Amino acid sequence: MAANTNRYSAYTAASAASAADSKNGDADKKDLWSSMLSSVASGRRLPEKNIILLGGTVDSQREFFETLSNNDLRRALDRNSSTSRAPPVANSFALGYAYYDVLDADQEDTLARISLYTLTNPSPAFASLLHPLLTPRSIPNTLIVVLLDWSQPWKWMRQLREWILLLRTVLISLSDGSKETMEEVMLAWRDRGRGGGTNLDGSTAVPVGDSEVDIPVGPGEWEDALGLPLCVVCQNAEKMEYLEKTQSWKEEEFDVVLQFMRTVLLRHGASLIYTTPSVPSPLPTLVHSSLGIHSLLKKQPLKHNVIDRDKVVIPPNWDSWGKIRVLRDGFDVDQVSTGWSIDLDQPFGGPANGQHANANGHSTNGDAAAARPDPSDPEGSTVALYEDSVQDPSMDALQLAGRNTHSTVLEVETIDTQTFLGQQLKVLDAFKQKSAEEAAREDSRHRIGHGSGNRGRVEDEHLVGGGDEVAEARVLEHIGPVQFNMGGIQVDADDMVQRLKERQAYGSSPEPGSPTGEEVMESTPHMDPEDLQAFFQGLMNKRGPAAK
Repeated sequence: MAANTNRYSAYTAASAASAADSKNGDADKKDLWSSMLSSVASGRRLPEKNIILLGGTVDSQREFFETLSNNDLRRALDRNSSTSRAPPVANSFALGYAYYDVLDADQEDTLARISLYTLTNPSPAFASLLHPLLTPRSIPNTLIVVLLDWSQPWKWMRQLREWILLLRTVLISLSDGSKETMEEVMLAWRDRGRGGGTNLDGSTAVPVGDSEVDIPVGPGEWEDALGLPLCVVCQNAEKMEYLEKTQSWKEEEFDVVLQFMRTVLLRHGASLIYTTPSVPSPLPTLVHSSLGIHSLLKKQPLKHNVIDRDKVVIPPNWDSWGKIRVLRDGFDVDQVSTGWSIDLDQPFGGPANGQHANANGHSTNGDAAAARPDPSDPEGSTVALYEDSVQDPSMDALQLAGRNTHSTVLEVETIDTQTFLGQQLKVLDAFKQKSAEEAAREDSRHRIGHGSGNRGRVEDEHLVGGGDEVAEARVLEHIGPVQFNMGGIQVDADDMVQRLKERQAYGSSPEPGSPTGEEVMESTPHMDPEDLQAFFQGLMNKRGPAAK
């Protein structure tokens, strides 16, 4: 019974062994497939690139986004419009976001996916929003873009200073690992285009001689490296014509703006480009090549352009002080470069910032502050020097008018009514005093002209007594006597009036010792009335024949 109990089937044992082997084989096959799938997935994973877009407005940022994605994304959408949809641009608030895929020249293969982070206001409160975007993994794949607008070129230097000070605040607060990564990135960027380095278009630079020799940087180059590549885009270059027609800008003004920008950006190893809406430009090539995105099918070379004033392209590691001086004589490159380092040594977020953010992250008074010269600018500041050379025309008009308000304000400040009347009373008193002094001088000249006789003294006393009589005498001297015809006889009116006055005075107040009226009548011989009538009748008879 025991023997029967311990007996087992050899077939069953073999079957169990084979079952165990099959399970191990299935496990190995699963591991093989998972490794193959993971390798394929990692091979098809899109390179992720980041653009931190600073400055501009909501509309100008959308325009920049459409310029970058138009040549790649729109064509793909046209081919498959039923399933594809343009990604939205969410930049109405503080930190915006958008993304797009970069397609190859055949519009089939996707080269990379770019995430676009936007910020319109350089407020210190938004520095914490940029901090999470910069990590040791994302820093080598990140590009900083600053938007400027040709509608207000006199604000460029102040705006650029605020954005760079904000970036410095963020970059200084990063971890040690992130800072080490930034140093490596900047060294690689500084060597691009030089001996042994890599050009911006992805090709290898030709070494100098038999060995790779690094070309040293020139004066003013890479002296204020940020730790991230920087590109400045000046939009709406078509407004240059408007400045030329309405503000009387000439080639000298446009050259001065370009020289300032090139000198400042040279210290950061940055690139510069002017763009015009609806006009093809190398902006996508410049931005994508700065992120290390290159077409596998078609090489797109990036060429500099300093001849066409509205199509300027300055790639990184191309410019130098010598090329900047050639643009126009008399430009002090050393002073501008040194002044920019003074500007960047100022604390960020002080009164020089001049901007405050509202709830939506937009500036409330940044435009007005940027237009006014800031007294807090340090001595030797490039910003102050730039604003003296490129002046705001609206500020010139306000200074001529003696006002410090905005040109669109309609209200006028008035003074109190009593204060105004008091000021006018002082003016009237001054006029009266001046008239009295002139009259006194005229009287003194008149007295001197009459001599020292008694009659002259009496006349002078009479003239000095009243200004009205003097004025009347002057008028009579000019118009002469008034005469009229009475019965064929020319009569002097003034003489007649004077005689009547004398007769009245003689009748009313006779002089002492003169005969009275009764005495005159007594002394006069008596005449008969008949004789008087006969006398007058004779006169009438004589006039009668003469009248006939």
